[in-house]
Amino acid sequence: MHIGELAERTGLSLRSIRHYDEVGLLPGTERTEGGFRVFSEADYGRLLTIMQLKPMGFALDEMPAVLDVLEGRRADSGEVAGLLERSRGMRDRLARQLAAAEDVVRRLEDLGRATG
Repeated sequence: MHIGELAERTGLSLRSIRHYDEVGLLPGTERTEGGFRVFSEADYGRLLTIMQLKPMGFALDEMPAVLDVLEGRRADSGEVAGLLERSRGMRDRLARQLAAAEDVVRRLEDLGRATG
């Protein structure tokens, strides 16, 4: 698929996809004879995973190693255990942030009912 279709399917901007390609997060991206990028379903899946990793707090320079583990290219048990522990901590932080956001929404809804 061309970059526009990939952008539409993922909701990412063309600029973001190009950046991920340039920094090596989309290795092996093929090109047409005219030089246009052509992306595969595997690239699409990889982008979805990148989109999951970003809000968790993984930096772009960490992502290649994490992607290698998640995609089965690296499976050192110590590395997997470390990533799992770190990911749980990140998930817990996000859960606390979500709970705080839910509280704000609930309070605003209560105010809306009281004033409406």
